[in-house]
This record gives sequence, structure tokens and C-alpha cells, in this order.
Amino acid sequence: MTHMMIDSVRRHSNVLLMTLTGLLAGCAQTSVPASAIDAENRQDRPISTAENARKGSPANLPGWQSDDLKGLSDAIEQQCGMRRPPPPWEALCAEFGRLDPGKLRHWLERRFSVVPLLAKDGSATGLVTGYYEPLVHGSRTRTSSRQVPLYRKPAKALLARKPTRAQIENSGMLAGTELVWLDDPIEAFFLQIQGSGRIMLREGGSMRVGYAADNGLRYRAIGRVLIERGAIPAPEISAQTIRNWLRANPEQALEVMQQNPRYVFFRELRGIATDAGPLGSLGVSLTAGRSVAIDRSRIAPGSILFLDTSDPIRGAPLRRVVIAQDTGGAIVGPIRVDLFWGSGEKAGEAAGQMKQDGRLWLLQAH
Repeated sequence: MTHMMIDSVRRHSNVLLMTLTGLLAGCAQTSVPASAIDAENRQDRPISTAENARKGSPANLPGWQSDDLKGLSDAIEQQCGMRRPPPPWEALCAEFGRLDPGKLRHWLERRFSVVPLLAKDGSATGLVTGYYEPLVHGSRTRTSSRQVPLYRKPAKALLARKPTRAQIENSGMLAGTELVWLDDPIEAFFLQIQGSGRIMLREGGSMRVGYAADNGLRYRAIGRVLIERGAIPAPEISAQTIRNWLRANPEQALEVMQQNPRYVFFRELRGIATDAGPLGSLGVSLTAGRSVAIDRSRIAPGSILFLDTSDPIRGAPLRRVVIAQDTGGAIVGPIRVDLFWGSGEKAGEAAGQMKQDGRLWLLQAH
């Protein structure tokens, strides 16, 4: 997003399935991320209500005790630092502020009930993808003809025309609105899919960028394009194999990337601590392994959720409490989340491979 990720977003282009599914089907864009996933993965169905879903104690969730809760307090603190936390967080934050750190699990068990999230057809399983914050290189002023720009949000009149990626990149229509120049065109494309990133500047220091707007066109996954052309077998598709193909085929790379008509515009993000995550759509820094992007029409922003899925690298169960702190254009449906993995190459590897089945429970304060 995986796409500031859409509204604030990304995003995610958090546009992802953010990265892998975003590449395959359309984050976080933390990331709207900001794209759409394949029709077979869409779950445009209402969330189950308390009347048709059984409530229970968090202590009874699968893997509840195995979650070490590491980083969860940081994610909650970020949320409680908002000027106006979403309901019911104002009361919850007052309680959390007085809480003994060692009592967090007990507080969750005492203060919340769980509701399984179900699709309209009763299915309890959905899609879990991942996104991350790329670290790329560039400069505030152009130093090489190979560099490509990230653009600022253009005038409303231009946005209303909905120019395609190819039109924007081939016409020079946005000359003079460059925010920053990136050294690698392929990494610039992937950063658009994620919707936010950190740029190591040639001038020294770094800058963080996040989603500002998009051209209003639907995301098309270039992973799907490469499969259809027979360039990469479907079972081998991943963020890394797509990158490898683009680098090995420079004469075709630009044309393939332009098959995705969606284009994301950025803004510089200031005042974020260097050790903090990028901003999600709630306006708070994301916490690796604890923040997720959700479909805000199905799940309220700021909600506490319990995720039951598997690790994309090790295959082991991945069961943990997460918080809905971002949105993404590829994130559609009640049982659909994009897990934020953090910043850099290692996080990108996990995010790029994550396309797992998963279940979700909503933790409701009572």
C-alpha cells in the first residue's frame, strides 16, 4: 500500500495487492497504497453483524497466548497520540495510559469481546497481503538523465482529465511539478505501488514521501500482464521475479509498466522521527507487524483485529493482534487486510511474497 496509503493514501497505489497481489491484481496504494484486485479475490460483501456472529473472549482465539504482543503498545500509543482518536479510543486511551505494561494481555481479555468477521455467504477465510516502506536513492534536483521524477499533486483541471501513466510519462505535461528525482525507474514504479517511501538523498540526509493524489484510473497489475504474455509462469510470479524481468528486459520494461494506467502523486512528509514508520491513512506512524490496511467501508478505521494467517517466508502460523491504521485501493472486502512489514529490503521480501489465506476477528470494547 500497501498504496498512504487511498484517502490519505496510498497508497498502498498501499495500489497493490500491495506488493505481490498489488502487482498481480492491483499496497500501501500504507498504502489507498491503491488499486483493485482481481475479481475472483474481491469480497464486495457486507461485514457480518453482532446479531449473526458469535461473540467470545479473546483468550479463546487460536494462537492468542503465542502472540508476544511485541510492538502492540507502540501501535496503540501512536493511535492515542492522535488529536481526535476515532471512537471508542478516547475512553480506551485514558485506560491504556494508566495501564501497567505487563497487564496489556489481561486488559485486552477483560475489556474486549471478539466477533468473527464473515463474508455475506458465511465464509470466514479471506486474503492477506503485505506492504512495506521502500528505501530508494535520489536527489532533490536532477543529476542524471536516467533519473525519473515523483510528481507533486497537479492542478484539479489536469486531474479531471484523468491522464494515463503513459500520457504523463511521455508528454512532459507535469514539467515543473517534480518533487524529487529517483535514480531507478523500476524502484520508482514499485514505490508508487506502495504509496510511501524513504529516499536517501545524494545531497545528504533523507526525505520521506507519501500519497497525495492519483489520476483516478483503475490499477492494472503488471504481474498479470507478464503472465498473459508468457513472460513469467503464474506459479513463479512475485515482486522479485517481476523486478528481475524488468531489469533483464530494459527495452520492454517501460511499455510493460505503462500497462498500469494508474499514477500516484506524492507529497513530502515532514516531522516524522527517523525510527518511526510511514504515516497511514489515520495520520499516525505505522508499526511493523501490527498495523494493517483495511477496507474502511467494511471495517472502521482504528479497529483492533486479531489476524490468523501464515508467515510467507517460513510458512509457520502468524497469529497476532493488529490495528486498522491504513487503507488501500486493493483492499476490498471484510476479510481482507494488508499487513505492514516495516522498512527496507527484508521487509520488502516478506511483503512481496505475502498472499496468504487468513481469518479475522474484530475486538469490540464492552
